[in-house]
Amino acid sequence: MAKVKAPKVYKVKISRCSISRSSERITEGTLEELTKYFGYTLEVGNSWNSKISTNPKTIKSLISNVQKSVDIINGNTYTTESVELVAEWGLRWEI
Repeated sequence: MAKVKAPKVYKVKISRCSISRSSERITEGTLEELTKYFGYTLEVGNSWNSKISTNPKTIKSLISNVQKSVDIINGNTYTTESVELVAEWGLRWEI
């Protein structure tokens, strides 16, 4: 009998800094859930640069594509935003 591999869960930090304030938020989910979460950002980035994938295969690729998309969206504004992987683990415990 083949083992079913549990999907990895990732924690991603989104930092935003503008002239007047800074903020951070953390979101977590599987690769598929995070791809949906950042879906609009990836679509906008892809519309400007077709090399940005809207369906990345790895978490590293997702973070890279989201960051490229965010850079395009912010353009020449005074707002900077960054996306980084904070943690990953094998199972999500829900009660």
